[in-house]
Amino acid sequence: MIDEFAKEYLHGDLREAREAILRKLDGLPEYDVRRPLTVTGTNLLGLVKHLSVWESRYFGEVFGRPFPEPLPRWDDVAQRGADLWATKDETREEIIGRYRRVWEHSDVTITALAIDSPGHVPWWPRPDVKLFNILVHVLTETSRHAGHADILREQLDGTTEAAAEHSDPQREAAFREERRATIERAAEAASQA
Repeated sequence: MIDEFAKEYLHGDLREAREAILRKLDGLPEYDVRRPLTVTGTNLLGLVKHLSVWESRYFGEVFGRPFPEPLPRWDDVAQRGADLWATKDETREEIIGRYRRVWEHSDVTITALAIDSPGHVPWWPRPDVKLFNILVHVLTETSRHAGHADILREQLDGTTEAAAEHSDPQREAAFREERRATIERAAEAASQA
């Protein structure tokens, strides 16, 4: 039996990871939150949109508590990947607002259900799950995408979570440049060996 402490612990970590995702957009112009920063097109606003769609499914449909706003179907091949980027007609405010509404909906589900409440994930090979499984899964995915967002933001303007909250940006920039040069020298030396 998994206890309520585990549920509260996982839920608390999920709340922190959600906020970390949104902090990555702070202070960036519209183009920078939308532009593709990897070969596959990964971008900051797309990560937020993706997380909102899937969190709403996992804490909604899976437990018979569907999110009240329309979402693309998970099994619609034509829509596959559309949750990973923002169209020109979707605003940052709309996407962030939907993500926050998803949080509220998910939080009600998490609070209302016992940690061992059953759910059903039709797109998983072993579809019968418990709330515990979904909490772990969504926390893992949100944290994973928060890591992606860290790297994307660093590519854009050098901002890291530590620099944004705990240090002097000028001193941090000098440290990073020195560290990067040290790592580059080590990589070159290793390739020569």
